[in-house]
Amino acid sequence: MPELQSTKAISFRQKYHFWLYLLAAFFILQIPIISVPFKWLESYFHEISHGLSALLTGGSIVQIQLFPNGAGLCTTRGGLNFVISFMGYAGAIFWGMIIYSIASVHHRLAQLFSGLVICLFIISLLFWVRDLLSFIIVTILLAIFIAQFKLPKSHYLQIALKLTGVLVLVNSLYSPWYLIDGRSIGDGAALAQLTLIPEFIWVLVWSVLGIVSLVVLAKKSSSTY
Repeated sequence: MPELQSTKAISFRQKYHFWLYLLAAFFILQIPIISVPFKWLESYFHEISHGLSALLTGGSIVQIQLFPNGAGLCTTRGGLNFVISFMGYAGAIFWGMIIYSIASVHHRLAQLFSGLVICLFIISLLFWVRDLLSFIIVTILLAIFIAQFKLPKSHYLQIALKLTGVLVLVNSLYSPWYLIDGRSIGDGAALAQLTLIPEFIWVLVWSVLGIVSLVVLAKKSSSTY
C-alpha cells in the first residue's frame, strides 16, 4: 500500500508538474526580496530582445540599462523600429517559453542552453552595459545562471531552468500592464505612433501571447506524461 501511494504521488507530480511550477512561480513573485532577481531577469530578456531585434534588422545596440525596480532600457541605433519595439515584451515571452521547453527535453541540452545564456550575459557586460548599477544587476543574473549550471546533478539544472522559464513568463504577463499609466511612453506608445493602433491593443496582444504560451506549455507537458 505505501508503494502504491508513493507511485500515485509521483504520477501526480509528473502529470501536473507544469502547474506545480506555475504555482511556485506565483508564490515566489509574492516574496519581496526573493522575487527581485527574477524581475531583473525578465527585464534583461526584454531589453536584450530589443537589442537583438535591432542587430537582426541592420541596427546596433548602444547601451543596455537595468534598474533596481525591474525597469530597463535598451538604446539602439538603426534597424526596424516596429520590430524592435514589438519584440521587447514578445521576446521576454519567447525567452521564458524556450527556457522551459529546452529544459524539458534533455539535461545535456539544458546545460548547453544555460552555457549560451551565460555567454550572452558576459557579452552584454563587455559591450553593452556601461553604468555601474546595470553592471551589478547583470553580474547577479550571471551568478544565478552559473550557480544553476554548477548544480551537482543535471536533473536539478533542468528543474531550476524550468522554474526560471515559468517565472520569466509570469513576469511577462504582468509587465505590459504597467504601460497603462496615462503617460504614453514605452513600447506600446511607440507602436501606437508607428501604426495608429492604440497602446491598449498592443498591451492586449502581448498579454494574449503570454497566456497562449502558458497554455501551449501546459498542454505539451501533459502530452509528454
